[in-house]
Amino acid sequence: MTWTLRKHLAVSLGVATLLATEVTTVVAQPAYPSLVEQLRRDTEAIHALGVSGVQARVIAPDGRQSVATSGSADVNTGRPVPSGGYFRMASTSKTLVATVVLQLEAEGRLSLDDTVDHWLPAVVQGNGNDGSLITLRQLLQHTSGIHDDLPGYTTPEEYYQQRHDVYSPEQLVARAMAHAPDFPPGEGWAYSNTGYVLLGMIIQKATGHPAHQKIEDRILRPLGLDQTRWMGTSPTLPRPHAQAYQLFGPGSRVDVTDQIPVDYDNLSWVTTTRDENRFLRALLDGRLLPGRQLAKMKQTVPVSADVQKLWPGGRYGLGLVERPLNCGGT
Repeated sequence: MTWTLRKHLAVSLGVATLLATEVTTVVAQPAYPSLVEQLRRDTEAIHALGVSGVQARVIAPDGRQSVATSGSADVNTGRPVPSGGYFRMASTSKTLVATVVLQLEAEGRLSLDDTVDHWLPAVVQGNGNDGSLITLRQLLQHTSGIHDDLPGYTTPEEYYQQRHDVYSPEQLVARAMAHAPDFPPGEGWAYSNTGYVLLGMIIQKATGHPAHQKIEDRILRPLGLDQTRWMGTSPTLPRPHAQAYQLFGPGSRVDVTDQIPVDYDNLSWVTTTRDENRFLRALLDGRLLPGRQLAKMKQTVPVSADVQKLWPGGRYGLGLVERPLNCGGT
């Protein structure tokens, strides 16, 4: 007997968050306890890589859920990882932004073939950058060529000095415009957070409301995702949560939980594995987008050779990463 297994995992890994994924494949039907045991082993394997604390959730085809944790939420106290703890969505929030853009396209309020200049005249210019040649589709798919230059921390001292710095979207775009493009629009692939900064600005221009408000109105409230929140310029997380750590070198582990995300407009979202799974199930089940827009979202291009080392066989759609599985399927 075979069945279609939809396995949803969202893993909080200290300062990093693995993208919540939906895996669809056909397998021999296992007993539910074996799924739970496999989740526990996988969680422990991630912890064994050196990750301080791990939380993972699996939803079986019949709707039953199980959560596994490993490691500790605080390396100083040994506090256990909370099974329903909050964590920063980080770049998983790009899927929220992309969903709103595609909803607006379905309503005829914008087109993926619109140029950046159409919505934001004279914002992308200088040093070879030309917003009249870049489309919204290319921003969504990281094929715009816009160079990324978001501030970051390279030392503990920089973290303590800069962790509460606030940048406007315009300031972040201006940093990118100080560089030449990585390649002509549509002729390469390079991950660009700045592209999604621009998409947030375009959502506001098209709707008259900030992107985070449209995400709340169009996605969170209809789905009842009350554990997903936009924190704005707040440097804290709701409780309970695990501490976030960053390694700045051998033996230099720093607690970086207290910080304002540089791109706070797009990256200040916090969530739980419960909510992230609910969001992705709704999206991929076609409850948030018409079939035509969902199909566009899932049309992928290969990521660059250097990123292939991190995502072997990886491809990128419109706010979605596609990865092949060694057991078949994606």
